[in-house]
Amino acid sequence: MLAGRHILLIIGGGIAAFKSLDLIRRLRERGATVTPVLTRAGEEFVTPLSVSALAGRKVYRDLFDLTDEAEMGHIQLSRVADLVVVAPATADLMAKMAQGMAGDLASTLLLATDTPVLIAPAMNVRMWHHAATQRNLATLKADGIGVVGPGDGDMACGEFGPGRMAEPLDIVAAVEARFAAGPLQGKRILVTSGPTHEPIDPVRYIANRSSGAQGTAIARELAALGAQVVFVTGPADVPPPEGVDVVRVETAAQMHDAVTAALPVDAGVFAAAVADWRVSGASDRKLKKSQDGLPVLEFAENNDILRGVAQMGAGRPKLVVGFAAETHDLVANATAKRARKGCDWIVANDVSAATGIMGGSENAVVVIDADGAEEWPRLPKAEVARRLAARIAQAIGE
Repeated sequence: MLAGRHILLIIGGGIAAFKSLDLIRRLRERGATVTPVLTRAGEEFVTPLSVSALAGRKVYRDLFDLTDEAEMGHIQLSRVADLVVVAPATADLMAKMAQGMAGDLASTLLLATDTPVLIAPAMNVRMWHHAATQRNLATLKADGIGVVGPGDGDMACGEFGPGRMAEPLDIVAAVEARFAAGPLQGKRILVTSGPTHEPIDPVRYIANRSSGAQGTAIARELAALGAQVVFVTGPADVPPPEGVDVVRVETAAQMHDAVTAALPVDAGVFAAAVADWRVSGASDRKLKKSQDGLPVLEFAENNDILRGVAQMGAGRPKLVVGFAAETHDLVANATAKRARKGCDWIVANDVSAATGIMGGSENAVVVIDADGAEEWPRLPKAEVARRLAARIAQAIGE
């Protein structure tokens, strides 16, 4: 997707600057050339040597570098790139951009460029909510500046809320979307992710250990290939990716309704760990201990979302992909599930405790289709997602 692309990366001064190192690596492994510009404030958090080593190129730092400026280097730098990325984009950098200031190399490049610009804001939650920052943000958006993030999270200052810089993979997805002419351009794909929470009473619920990481990674990679992604997510541990249409749900019933509302789609990827059962007649009051003994919970079966879509007849997606989390007889159980549900593919994984897969950063899957079972090696979940997205593109792309 990014092979042959030239990214000018401006690294602002903030604790999130450490993420820029991983961002460089992620961009380069996708084939992009990265030219880094490090602000003076950025040097307080990452060193020019580490940035240069990862980028494999010179780090630009000074506006008045006589060797470069003899050829108007700041003008050249600003215009030879295919995209300018500012990560982290601090409140100070955003203010300079919005006001057209040019007192250092970074701000001068941003004022002189006629190249598209994408910023990844990062700052304290109160700075993000400040009226001045929001005015600057509105100005930048009106000027056509792309924005990715920020997300909610813990801050280095100890506060929590919006202002946390988007993760490197989310920034990469936003960069790829800028160049989107991928094989899934014009395709609409539904992805479900995360667990569901089935209430027992207002304070207790039944859930599972799914983190939502694999479904999130799949949605990100499909969007990077040009698809319009509808992302229906339960209460996952990981934030949803950028560049997708997010629908948040809690229960299996809500997920069923959200999936139904999202149809029709070209493909459906059902990675969510949906509860098979719910508590019938959940209490509207907190259950209390009593002399009468333990409460008795009666269960009712939830709608089978995967089977409903796979067997819907008219309007069925061209491709329906289910997931099977098993603890034993992986291929046999997953193959039986594929036949029972009526889906095209089943992505099966062993989630027994010894594997560390449920809630972990890696996955080891077997993809089962009409032709049999294809075993993949244990890989980071991001790489599993990339392989699966490429397989989906081959199946439904034009």
